[in-house]
Order: sequence, then C-alpha cells, then structure tokens
Amino acid sequence: MSNDLGRPRPAWRQLFGVPLVVTLSFGALMLITAIVAGLPVRDPDGFIGPSYVRLPLMIAIVMMADVVPRVIRRRPGYRNWFPAMAGVLRERWTGPRLAVIAAGLATFYLAYVAYRNLKSFLPFLQEHLTDPALAAIDSWLAFGAHPADVLHLLLGTGISAHILSLVYMFYMLFVPLTLAASLAWANDLARGAWYATALSFNWILGTATYYMLPALGPIYAAPAPFADLPPTEVSGLQDALWENRLEVLAGPHDTLTVHGIAAFASLHVSVVFTAALIAHLTRMPNPVRVFMWIYVVLTCVATIYFGWHYVVDVPAGFAVGGLSVWLAWLAVRRGRPTLDVEIGRTGAIRQEAGATAPSPGERT
Repeated sequence: MSNDLGRPRPAWRQLFGVPLVVTLSFGALMLITAIVAGLPVRDPDGFIGPSYVRLPLMIAIVMMADVVPRVIRRRPGYRNWFPAMAGVLRERWTGPRLAVIAAGLATFYLAYVAYRNLKSFLPFLQEHLTDPALAAIDSWLAFGAHPADVLHLLLGTGISAHILSLVYMFYMLFVPLTLAASLAWANDLARGAWYATALSFNWILGTATYYMLPALGPIYAAPAPFADLPPTEVSGLQDALWENRLEVLAGPHDTLTVHGIAAFASLHVSVVFTAALIAHLTRMPNPVRVFMWIYVVLTCVATIYFGWHYVVDVPAGFAVGGLSVWLAWLAVRRGRPTLDVEIGRTGAIRQEAGATAPSPGERT
C-alpha cells in the first residue's frame, strides 16, 4: 500500500495504523468518561517517572536486550567491543525499525493507561455487584462446595501456596518481558505487531467485561475460605489492592493511586492465553509452546486457588484472549494487505509487493 505520493507507507503505519486509531479512541473514551463523571485521570505504575520518561526507557531496555546477546555471540575482543556493538546497532536498529517499536509501545501503553483508569472509575459508575450470582454459579459447578476449598484440599495449603504465588506474581514480569521480546527479537515485525496489538485489545475487551458484570472476586466478597492460606506475595498484593480501593473510595481526588479490583473476566488468564495462542499459531519452538500452555493451566489454577476469580471468570478470560488475538490479526493484516514487511539479514525493512499478510495459522 502506498501513500498519496506513490511511496510505500512507513512500516509503523502499515502495522500499527489501525491499532493506534483503536487505542487512541479507547483513550478518548476514558478521558470523556473522566470529564463527565468528574473523576481524576492517573498515570498508573508511575514509580519510575512519567510516560515521556518511561517510554524511551522501555525502548532503550528493548534495544539492549536485542543488541547485547548478538554482540556476545560475535565474541569480540576487549578493544573491539564497542565497534561490534555499533555494527549490530546499524544492522538491527534502523530508523524504520525504531519507529515500529515506538508505535508498538505507544499502542500498548495508551490502551493500558485507559484500561487502568476506567477500572479505577468502576466503583463510581457501577455500584451494583454481581458477586452473589457468580458465587452461586461456582457453588453449582462444585456440587455445593466452594471451588477454592476443593483446590485447597487437593493441593494443600503449604508449599503449593507458595509455588502458585510465584506463578501468579510472575505475570507482573511476564507481560513486559514478552512484549519486549516480541518487538525486539522477532525478525518478522508483523508477529511482534500482532502480539502487541493483541495485548492492547485485551485491556479494551477486559474493561468491557468489568462494566458488564462488575464484581470484586471471592477473596473480597467472601474471604472465609481463604483464611487458612499462609502469607504469600499474593496475599500481600491482595491486602494492598484493598487498601487502595478504600483510599480511592474515600476521595479519588485526594490520592494518586488507582482502584484495581475487578473479577469478571480474568485478564491474567486472557493475557497468558493470548501469548500461548500466538506462540502456537506462529509455530514457535516446542519447548516455548509447552511452557506457555503449562503456564496457562497453572495461572487458571492460581486465580481460583487464591480467590482472585470465580470459576466462570476463567472461560470468560479465554474468550477475551481468543477474541483479542483474532481482532489483532485483522487489525494488523488490514494495514498491510499487499505488502510483506520483515527484517532482512542486514536489518533493513524489506517490503515486497504482492505478498499477503499471514493468516493466524501460518508461520510469521
């Protein structure tokens, strides 16, 4: 696809043109909601500085994660280290590639900030909670028992609690690590764009489910079944989120924190399922795919075990993740219907007319 002057469109517009429009629209919806409801907009997770500091820092980290291993593989001598690094930078990190990375990070960050703020607005805009109905479904599915009690009986509440806590908390690293890896390490820019867009769409669709069925989750609505669990990183996070909720409810304009509690659907499940599904569809190495699917299963168990979610939140998370993957493929594919964009051996972006975008089942 060419622009009005007949020149090929920049790669970042091909891959992220549609996703950026979608996430900008989502951000606009968040701002309009804040104005109408009289609620403040916050920069979530801003402990390392504002966005104009954080985004360039993320780009720098991504670059180093890509460049350093390649320099090490060349085994340069002590005096040749910096020339080798400069050579890799020239080969891999051209201006067009940097533009694609920046567009991908911007797409993700815009969606994430809007998601966190709309999630924080939730208790002010949706006062009715669906926890009793979701808990009733849980009881029916577990034949009158509490699903978490069943897991505690089967798995125990000792070392298993600490292992599952590590599984659950690893998600905090999993999202930025996989985002960076998909944008920096893949020779195929389309694959990284597909994943970054799918993550962004998870935030958008997940926000919609929060407003459709607002719920706190078992640990907050009925905490008794979880009293026998030992203190873990998860329990500390649960306490911190509850304190944040009380602080925001007491005065949203008097705090810089955001409200972060919502059960339906499970975005932990949706995001890790998104990653596993794209890894499977793009035919990544078998060890990677096996690890991803095991991580999906363990995440599903951990969300119920610790009371973050009801059982029905898990298939809802699969639905959000699957739909995000499909919509992201359509969005990325729509931006490049007649061009194949990839990174060649020299690091330059090659655009081949006549090639079509890959389908979800093709190697990207």
